[in-house]
Amino acid sequence: MTLARRTFLRLTAGAAALPLVAGAARAENYPARPIHVIIGFTPGAASDIIGRAFAKGAEPFIGEQFVVENKPGAGSSIAAQYVARAANDGYTLFVPALSTLTYQISNPDVSFDMRKDFAPVAPLARGTFVLAVNPDLKVKNVAELIAIAKAKPGQLLFGSVGNGSLPHLAAEMFAQRVGVKMTHVPYPGSPQVVQDLVAGRINLTFNILSSALGQINAGQLVALAVASNKRSDTLPNVPTMAEAGVPDFDTSLWLGLLAPAGTPAPVVDRINAAARKGMHTPEVVDMLAKQGYEPLDATPDEFGAFIRSEFTRWSDVARGAGLVKS
Repeated sequence: MTLARRTFLRLTAGAAALPLVAGAARAENYPARPIHVIIGFTPGAASDIIGRAFAKGAEPFIGEQFVVENKPGAGSSIAAQYVARAANDGYTLFVPALSTLTYQISNPDVSFDMRKDFAPVAPLARGTFVLAVNPDLKVKNVAELIAIAKAKPGQLLFGSVGNGSLPHLAAEMFAQRVGVKMTHVPYPGSPQVVQDLVAGRINLTFNILSSALGQINAGQLVALAVASNKRSDTLPNVPTMAEAGVPDFDTSLWLGLLAPAGTPAPVVDRINAAARKGMHTPEVVDMLAKQGYEPLDATPDEFGAFIRSEFTRWSDVARGAGLVKS
């Protein structure tokens, strides 16, 4: 994890005490009607969970209703394009995940650019990724998985939420680090990945912990490692990737809030302040913890700088996997 990433992903317990920004003249009457929050994945996916948590937590601090809408497809690019073309008045917001950025990196022809077409508003939360396998694979740890993958090049199937998504690139980074070849199977969302993994149609996945936790606890899936720098409080007996023999392997999923480029700064600041307070209310913090997430805290400028640093980091991974030209 780079210094910039460590700084950005700090957890600020006192953020709930932040006052709402008063805003300049252009924001005095904002909001005057419901605010639409657009989600790029299906219900139950990580961005859906966090987007609805944001809406619930921030609503009392913004003074207006948030309306959450799911527009899934193409690695969340459908939703991203929709919001990028919306009026820049603060009434249409987008909940990107790191997967949205990695999808853009691997698909350079998409008609949006997270660095240029949006105004960064606020980070919302981060979640732990887990390497999970079907029990029928009969592996108990990462070393055994690597051994099978080396013995059967290209035969292990891993699922993700689409070409260029974070689960896709996380598995590609794993393959690069340990020197194996696996075959990618894309799906429209995390629930479908988990469903087919339980059914044995695929062998493994790197996925957000919340999507697979129920199946792991039920013994339907085996968690081999968490892809973060520390163990998860939700699965304290599962080692980190570093502990499992793959050092410096952090694919923590972050999710945030974007508005169309050109949204007035006072409006952005008002939403940022509501988000920072709302994501740190005891009710939301508790709900996030049960799903394996932690709230984040940053200014719009800090969030924008972090997005740019992540673009560089994951571009290197995508090039190594042959997904983009050097």
